[in-house]
Amino acid sequence: MKKNIKNLKKKLKIYNPKLKEECGVFGISNSNEASTLVALGLHALQHRGQEGCGIVSYDGKNYHSEKRFGLVGDNFNKEKVLKNLPGNYAIGHNRYSTTGGTTLRNIQPFFADTNAGGIGVSHNGNLTNAITLRKKLVEDGAIFYSTSDTETIVQLIAKSKRKKTIDKIVDALFQIQGGYALVMLTKNILIGVRDPFGIRPLVIGKLKNSYIFASETCALDIIGAKFIRDVENGEIVYIENDKLKSIKPFPLKKPRPCVFEYIYFARPDSILNGQCAYEFRKNFGKELAKETDTEADLVVPVPDSGNAAAIGYGHYTGKKFELGLIRNHYVGRTFIEPVQKIRSLGVKLKLNANKSSIKNKKIILVDDSLVRGTTSHKIVKMLYDSGAKEVHVRIASPEIKFPDFYGVDTPTKKELLAANKTNDEICAYINAKSLKFLSVDGMYRAMKFDKRNNTYPQLTDHYFTGEYPVKPIDNLGDDKVTQLSLLSSASND
Repeated sequence: MKKNIKNLKKKLKIYNPKLKEECGVFGISNSNEASTLVALGLHALQHRGQEGCGIVSYDGKNYHSEKRFGLVGDNFNKEKVLKNLPGNYAIGHNRYSTTGGTTLRNIQPFFADTNAGGIGVSHNGNLTNAITLRKKLVEDGAIFYSTSDTETIVQLIAKSKRKKTIDKIVDALFQIQGGYALVMLTKNILIGVRDPFGIRPLVIGKLKNSYIFASETCALDIIGAKFIRDVENGEIVYIENDKLKSIKPFPLKKPRPCVFEYIYFARPDSILNGQCAYEFRKNFGKELAKETDTEADLVVPVPDSGNAAAIGYGHYTGKKFELGLIRNHYVGRTFIEPVQKIRSLGVKLKLNANKSSIKNKKIILVDDSLVRGTTSHKIVKMLYDSGAKEVHVRIASPEIKFPDFYGVDTPTKKELLAANKTNDEICAYINAKSLKFLSVDGMYRAMKFDKRNNTYPQLTDHYFTGEYPVKPIDNLGDDKVTQLSLLSSASND
């Protein structure tokens, strides 16, 4: 079974050439339809992870758990499945693995019985000292069920000598490092936690008398909940007796939210720092146009990730916006066991040129990012083969030169194109007429942030700058054996 899953995963990689999303988490308190609402929330967060999904509920006496491979809508759409998840409290998780293999036991939420009672944990992020902690726990006699770093958190909570559950959680959190957002459930208490730098996102919502934690505001919208606020960096928020309580046990640090939430990860309709992600992305395109405009007939996005930036670019320059590439949204996990001939078609399975729009035209091709460049090369070739006169590539983020260690799937540094080639060399590799990236300062200007002005936060922007807010303790090396990649291994951009 494991071998079949592994082989299937390899075959499907070709269909996901973009940056890999992170996990999605959702939890709700005091609702008669807790599990159903969690399933809806996870559906809204499906873009953050498609590998597996799970829900844990609590009915006042017992905990209940359901975990599945694949998409939320394929697994939690049946009444009988949700009937197996009774209770007024529930948490859920969409898995995109950053550590651990593809096995059912690695799908979250994780649950454990402790001397203070049961606890369920959903985790978005990655610990930078999980290997070190795990080794010590095993030496002390701990037995691990999964290969996920999230279980390390559960083990630390269970091992704590503190009496109260919140105190056990605080005890565990002081031992872990990295970027993380946690949603936990213990008896009739719902808990949300964000790492000391706020690298990974977590928001608070309310629906009637129910409080909600979610990775993004779009998950609140789907169930008609009101957005209250973000969980702050280093904050533990817990719902007990229908009251929202908060503690901040960590030393105060300036927030450093992940820049790729703004560039790519968050759904366009989610609110980040008071504004839709869509608006930030349009501004990236506008600032990119200010820095790098050139003579051309059309502005064409790489769908869907480049759409908003291309619109912003076109608005600023007055150039015509066209869908010069058409995306097939029904590719990927619907293609089971494709033959080699089909798989060899590569990017054409997902994108096709709109020949009537691009023929004999000079094109500005806009995308959100460029990582390995292999897909960009194929798209540029596709446009030329379809009659484009010139293709000028514009990237609405800076050059990605450094890997991630906080839950985002990045290639090793030796695989990052911009870490090893000059702009001219990259341009030649993808066969574009010209290539320009948005500058780091331009990115911050587009967001109305300023790294030199303490009024605005500096984001976690190590992808471009190499400035890591948390240095990894584990010896990950350039091979990053505990991480997967920001991309799949075949035909990735």
